[in-house]
Amino acid sequence: MNQKVKNLIQKLGEAIHETVSESEDIAVVVKDIREQGFDVLLMLEATIGLNEVESDAEETAEASAEIEGPFTNSDLSFLKSLRISVNESGDAPEA
Repeated sequence: MNQKVKNLIQKLGEAIHETVSESEDIAVVVKDIREQGFDVLLMLEATIGLNEVESDAEETAEASAEIEGPFTNSDLSFLKSLRISVNESGDAPEA
């Protein structure tokens, strides 16, 4: 992963932290908890997942054009990553 993407991920984490820190809704609830005699330690874990867009997008687009059903391009990509193909009728995935 290149340095620019790493920096962007770090900025995203900082933006999430700022949003939570500055949330009036969260501040009100924390204040209410403190008024009940408790100290609050809030720890959140964020998992950021990235999927690199590859040239397989054309192949996925062709596959989605062939398949009618409830599947989006993201669904098809996910199924393909699990090595699951969708049958021709589009009813159910095949393992």
